[in-house]
Amino acid sequence: MERGLRVGGRVPVTRAEGPGARYALWLQGCSIRCPGCCNPHLFEASGGELVRPSLLLAEMASVRNEIEGLTLLGGEPMDQAEALLPLLHGARSLGLSVLLFSGFTLAELRGREEPRVRDALAAVDVLVDGRYDASRPETERLWAGSTNQRFHYFTPRYSPAIERPAPGEPLRTVEVRLGADGRLSANGWPDLSGGGMSSSHQRTGSPRPSR
Repeated sequence: MERGLRVGGRVPVTRAEGPGARYALWLQGCSIRCPGCCNPHLFEASGGELVRPSLLLAEMASVRNEIEGLTLLGGEPMDQAEALLPLLHGARSLGLSVLLFSGFTLAELRGREEPRVRDALAAVDVLVDGRYDASRPETERLWAGSTNQRFHYFTPRYSPAIERPAPGEPLRTVEVRLGADGRLSANGWPDLSGGGMSSSHQRTGSPRPSR
């Protein structure tokens, strides 16, 4: 029987959650709960919805010509490492790159006893690791929330060049969508220098509807 993933949100095609156009998936539940995280609504493991990996893979396949990769955020994706494996393997079979954000450090993940955690790491191209530290906001690199977080490149798919904005490219991007039901939702990275959004945001805010 297929094991479901507890999902807090997803955006089939976005350019605000990693290099290029990507399928972004926020996993529900976080055992770390960094102070100042912008996604406290994803802390509770019982929240969100239970979704079969095969359904998510079908969604990715339907937009495959529009995206280059899968981005996994949270919440804490590695809290669901076992259920995540079929999704990771399926994404690789589709030729998609995998970018994963974890509050655990790479050393912590490699030191865990669960073999599924190591198996999940083996299916990732880039890991951005480390707890969000609100006292150390990142102001130069893309895709990192605080300066203590590190990028780990496990395959040649990407290089450290993705960490820096191209000439004319903003450091932070927010996407706003109008749904068929008339509700607005937003995802992306706040501009920490503009004064309009709190610098306590961690990584990326998951899509949340508003009126």
